[in-house]
Amino acid sequence: MLSIITGIYNQLSVNEIFYEALVECTSLPFELIVVDNNSTDGSHDYFKEKDNVTIINTGANFNYPYCQNLGIKYAKYDLLCFFNNDAIPSKEWDIRMIDILYKNIGIEALSFASNDHLANIAAHRKISKRWKRIKYPIQYTLGNTKFALKLMLKLMYGDLNKFGDARYKKFKDTIADGYSGSVIVLKRKLIDKIGLWDERIQGADYDLYNRIKEYSLKHPETLPLRMALGIYFHHYQRLTVKVKYPPFANLDQMVSIEDKWGDKTKELRKDINQ
Repeated sequence: MLSIITGIYNQLSVNEIFYEALVECTSLPFELIVVDNNSTDGSHDYFKEKDNVTIINTGANFNYPYCQNLGIKYAKYDLLCFFNNDAIPSKEWDIRMIDILYKNIGIEALSFASNDHLANIAAHRKISKRWKRIKYPIQYTLGNTKFALKLMLKLMYGDLNKFGDARYKKFKDTIADGYSGSVIVLKRKLIDKIGLWDERIQGADYDLYNRIKEYSLKHPETLPLRMALGIYFHHYQRLTVKVKYPPFANLDQMVSIEDKWGDKTKELRKDINQ
């Protein structure tokens, strides 16, 4: 059983596509925990009607790690999947994930290949350029409607599931250093070891990656965060970059990644993006 945790603020069309894709592409039973930062566009009511969804209304707009930690409090299961609401899976992602997690001793944190990160610079640049050529003209003319978002996927992959199958056939259960920040899975026991997400840092995926890495250096039986190259998610990326969000309710408690990691920050970002 899987606990999928997702923070949202509006984006009804994105939320619909995300949920529909989870239902279609997830083989194992799952619960979806939606942390709603006070949406006003019908997203709350959309999720409220779903039987396998627990929706938590925060009453304000909180940052990413706050939402993940709140979701953990409600999660029933030991596999915690932290997914952005604009990250779309290909079929059998969960079956393939389980195979990797329990076949490789020491893996307690896993991410997946995406158009954010393919663990190969040339391949990443190629797919990133393709996505930008498709996304921006459609977004400019049709906005972020459900039709527009599905059209983007169609033009990008033809069939995302077939694309995912082809990638799995090529890479199977190969893992590599790195991660895609929009899709991270942790075993609950790793949270028990390293603690919850650091709610002070909006770029909490950077922070989490480094905390797991530092823990693994002291406890080599636990491996650093790894990426499954054969499991693919599409990430729509920055759909609402021009939207003016309400300020974070916990803004006064936040610090930058540089504040926390100091001189290690540059090395950390280079390590992640290489």
